[in-house]
Amino acid sequence: MKAVGIILAGGGSSRLESLTAKRAVAAMPLAGTYRSIDFSLSNMSNSGVGTVAVVTQYSSRSLNIHLSSSKWWDFGRKQGGLYLLNPTITPENTHWYRGTADALIQNLDFIKERHEPYVIIASGDGVYKLDYNEVLERHAATGAEMTIVCKRMPKAESERFGVLQLDGDGRIVSWAEKDEHSSPNEQIINCGIYVIRRRHLIQLLEEAAREDKCHLVTEMIIPHLAERKIMAYMLETYWTNIASVKAYFDCNKDFLDPKLRSFFFSEHPVIHTKVDDNPPAKFNGSARVSNSLVAGGGIVNGTVADSVLFKKVYVGDRSNVKNCILMDDVYVGDDVVLENCIVDKKTRIANGTRMVGDPDHIPILS
Repeated sequence: MKAVGIILAGGGSSRLESLTAKRAVAAMPLAGTYRSIDFSLSNMSNSGVGTVAVVTQYSSRSLNIHLSSSKWWDFGRKQGGLYLLNPTITPENTHWYRGTADALIQNLDFIKERHEPYVIIASGDGVYKLDYNEVLERHAATGAEMTIVCKRMPKAESERFGVLQLDGDGRIVSWAEKDEHSSPNEQIINCGIYVIRRRHLIQLLEEAAREDKCHLVTEMIIPHLAERKIMAYMLETYWTNIASVKAYFDCNKDFLDPKLRSFFFSEHPVIHTKVDDNPPAKFNGSARVSNSLVAGGGIVNGTVADSVLFKKVYVGDRSNVKNCILMDDVYVGDDVVLENCIVDKKTRIANGTRMVGDPDHIPILS
């Protein structure tokens, strides 16, 4: 089934603290060489979605540079392609995007000009692999007005998300945003992926514009669960959202599992990203590396364990890096001890530095 894709990548997150001071959440580095948005973009491309718009706003420079060439996701084509939709101040509109619905309303002309019968709306901070055609087929088969991708999660991990209740047919009958719920050990959460017929979306957005509604979930979906047939599609494979320091740290550590790496990066269809021309990582004679990812351009002289080192990271002599995330171009001097930390891009760690963080409250060095 033909669909146009829209990736909502305009937001920041205070829960990521200083990590999003200069970058959007969708631009957050993952698994050594990837960005968060690569997963949604690759899912679109791998599902045959030929036209995708990325809605950007907050600290979008890094994200825009990453998306400067669409060929990495196979969107460099004559028909369709990759579009960046930034907020635009006009005589008729004098404000930035005020929410997810407002972002769609301000780009309503783009949606109206498309010819595809369906729209897939996805967030740019979800890490997952999904054939959207399966969701489209379920959407058409059930006669739903909207289909939302959902996942069962332990209660301890679900408190950051909208929690849903379904009837026996898979229809969403109640929705508690964030911490307004109390229920069993396992809960169904919203993954932030929506499928809807394009004509119907246009009608809903025009209605929302007249009523000055700005938010897709809280103003356009939740108040209308009773009168609209909104169905759930259950995702059974890996999914996470990285919009907090702990979630971001845990997601990167998840990729130390070879089975998960194989699922995303070896099993067809794979996740794609913009490729840099870096040499292979170099491990000098004194290097000791275990259960870690070390990206291209890295040089290791010390000990690295249970960590993810992004591109062009240097680890000095006799230094010990354990259970850490080191982003691009980080320089770790000699005789350094780092444990349970995130080190932001281009940070220099002086010789002899010692930082041992709390695994439950990961410190950020920048």
